[in-house]
Amino acid sequence: MKILQLTVVGVVLVLLVRLFYLQVVDDSYKTRADNNALRYMVQFPPRGEVYDRNGRFLVQSKEAYDLMATPREVGPFDTAAMSRILGVPVEQIRKELDKASRFSRRRASVLFKQLPKEVKVRLDERNFPGFFTVYRTVRSYPTKIAGNLLGYVGEVDDRIIERNSYYRSGDYIGRSGIELAYEDVLRGEKGVKIEMVDVHGIPQGSYAGGMYDTLPSPGVAITCTIDARLQALAEELMAGKVGSVVAIEPETGEILVMASSPTYDPDELVGRERGNNYMKLLNDRRRPLFNRAVMASYPPGSTFKTVNGLIGLQEGVLVPSQTYPCHGGYPYGRGVKCHNHWSPIDLMGAVQTSCNAYFCYVFRNIIENRKYGNIQQGLDVWDDYVRSFGFGRKLGSDFTGELNGNVPTSSFYDKAYRGRWNGLTVISLAIGQGELGCTPLQMANFAATIANRGYYKIPHVVKRIHDRDSIDGWFYEKHYTKVDSKHFDPIVEGMYRAVNVDGGSARMARIEGIDICGKTGTAQNPHGADHSTFMCFAPRNNPKIAVSVYVENGRWGGIAAAPIASLLTELYLTDTVTRPQLVEYVKNLQINYPYYGK
Repeated sequence: MKILQLTVVGVVLVLLVRLFYLQVVDDSYKTRADNNALRYMVQFPPRGEVYDRNGRFLVQSKEAYDLMATPREVGPFDTAAMSRILGVPVEQIRKELDKASRFSRRRASVLFKQLPKEVKVRLDERNFPGFFTVYRTVRSYPTKIAGNLLGYVGEVDDRIIERNSYYRSGDYIGRSGIELAYEDVLRGEKGVKIEMVDVHGIPQGSYAGGMYDTLPSPGVAITCTIDARLQALAEELMAGKVGSVVAIEPETGEILVMASSPTYDPDELVGRERGNNYMKLLNDRRRPLFNRAVMASYPPGSTFKTVNGLIGLQEGVLVPSQTYPCHGGYPYGRGVKCHNHWSPIDLMGAVQTSCNAYFCYVFRNIIENRKYGNIQQGLDVWDDYVRSFGFGRKLGSDFTGELNGNVPTSSFYDKAYRGRWNGLTVISLAIGQGELGCTPLQMANFAATIANRGYYKIPHVVKRIHDRDSIDGWFYEKHYTKVDSKHFDPIVEGMYRAVNVDGGSARMARIEGIDICGKTGTAQNPHGADHSTFMCFAPRNNPKIAVSVYVENGRWGGIAAAPIASLLTELYLTDTVTRPQLVEYVKNLQINYPYYGK
């Protein structure tokens, strides 16, 4: 009997001790109960601003709010009043609530995104049960320029969430351009605010006086290499045209302009109309979302003749004074036509007039050089030279979406022609045609390489990250070509003559008082008129800017691309444009684009 009594007493004591522990010592149950009355709200940081090289705002963040709801806490409310405040039909509010309930009745869901502050204030005044707003920021673009360069921000998808634990449903991420390339810098770090709510979901104040809240850390600001005024002029001159403009500071590799045309107002991809605007841009046959500066591959055309001239000099199969005849073109094989100019002609004159025949002779001398065992070896040597200028591969820029371009190899031709090919088979490479393809960024980098007499620094679009002492060291390194610097002088002389001497192919690019050096190109196009292309740098000595312009279907390089490059060069070097008639000429150029439907 006593044993039974002691057992009962023991059990009771154990239960009392356990009860005391649960109610006094262990607060986990209390915490779980509190959780039923606590709301954890993510605090989203403002993204870092983006400035141009002169401190002008390119991208800012402005205040916005998401309307959230926890379905089980939503009580009867005035749907008509909410409809008036939000500016949406009552049916849409009900539809969003129904979707949120299907997702989870206990967890909060976003109903309407990116609401302005005045809407948030009016919602708070009505105090709708179960509804609350969360602070956000949205991007704002004061200059309305550089849409493809800056990129846009969009909501994360399931694939991104699975790949990166930082993001949750409803978060935003950089989707293209600088916003994507520097996402980790710009996004900041999220915080959490814990709020007490009553049974109706009405806020009752901060939990524990905010002791457990964490503040968000704002994103870091970035200073871009872009010159906003120069970018705006490039976009103005390219309006109505298809193509791109890239300008680089040769000494640093900093990209001064990256304009793709057609472009778009980046503010179109912000706010509640973003989805509709995105679909409109996506369905535009001229592809304004496609950044032609780094994603389009064009035949370089006659601008590439300077590459072959440099390789010929380095290989010793050419000296600057050497002349070749040109009587309307290169006469061998199927022939390559040329325009009227004096003959015979030397290297500087061939660059000045853009002689096709001259560089056909030079190219064949390179790849058919007897010191190489066969033409395959000769072409592979040529290929190595070309790639050393940055063609046929990504340059390693800090910009997303960069294309390789194409430089054909001997193995490609062996396969294409079953080993039966010779210099005449691939003669189009002499004048930048055939299987060659390059991006406008690569051609601008090549112009900077000539300006530097044989080296380049990796082109990049960010000049400074504001919490760091310097950018990636990769962008400070010099990358030398396989051509000695001494061989660049005759090419530079020819480019100077092309712009500044009668008979030059780029006389429309001439700027009074500025020694601009340039090379025109007319790139064959299977979808209509030839593309107009031009590359240049200035001044001749101690150059400050190198430019590449592509105008699709613009025909000759000297009449469409060259004037655009010239005007940009003038503005950058003199801070003004003194040729308004040339500006109007460029704006009024009528170019047809049958490939794009108009």
